[in-house]
Parts: sequence; structure tokens; C-alpha cells
Amino acid sequence: MWSQRATIDYSLARRAALTQLLTGGGTSLDDACDAHPYLLRAAKYHGEPTDRPCPICRRERLTHVSYVYGDELGQFSGRIKATVELEAMAREHGEFTVYVVEVCQGCSWNHLARSYVLGDGTPRKPPRRQRTVEDDD
Repeated sequence: MWSQRATIDYSLARRAALTQLLTGGGTSLDDACDAHPYLLRAAKYHGEPTDRPCPICRRERLTHVSYVYGDELGQFSGRIKATVELEAMAREHGEFTVYVVEVCQGCSWNHLARSYVLGDGTPRKPPRRQRTVEDDD
């Protein structure tokens, strides 16, 4: 991604969590495989499949779900975005953070994989709040 910066890779934390789980270091399988139903639904309908097998069940391939957060996004902060949408967003906004979560839809393993900042660096005001269907109810 052309403006990607401040990248944080959580692979060491992932490795530590897996080591603790697999060696019986205090984390149970139920604690490790506890994806929220909304996260599992997001992975099913909006996630991007990977070639990496799940480190727990080894039956399913992991799915990546990307969430965007930032003050400039206004009411759209916290939404799920596909990777192809991020470059256009980076040209429209000064700065926002992308969090990529890996999810196994089979056993509910989930872990924050990485985060990074995108944007063109030009600060902007948040967009005006738009009326939604929920506002009309």
C-alpha cells in the first residue's frame, strides 16, 4: 500500500499465545478459541481468505478481517473494509488505522495479526453525520 506506515506485526504475540496454549501454560482451548459471533459473521461475509491453515484445528484456512478506525472517518470508524478499498480511502483521508484480525471459522481461533496507518497526511475534518436507516427508527 503506497502510504502504509507505523506497521505493527503481532506475530511474536501470536507465537507466545500459541506456545502457551500448546504447552498447557494456563490458557485453555476455550479461552483461545473464543471469537465473538459478530467477528465470525464478519469473517464469513466480508473476510478475505488466506492460504494459511489454522494453527489450532489445522482443518480450515484462516480468514483476514480488516477494520478501519480514525477520527477523520466519523461515523464510519470501526467499519470492515476490503483490502482493495483501502487505497482509495488512503487518498481521501489524512490518517486512519487499519487492524487486521485473523479468524478461523472452524474452531473460532482469532488473533490480531497486524495494524498500520494509512492516509495522505493532510488532516481533514470528520464528515458530517449522515442519516441512516437506524436514525429513522
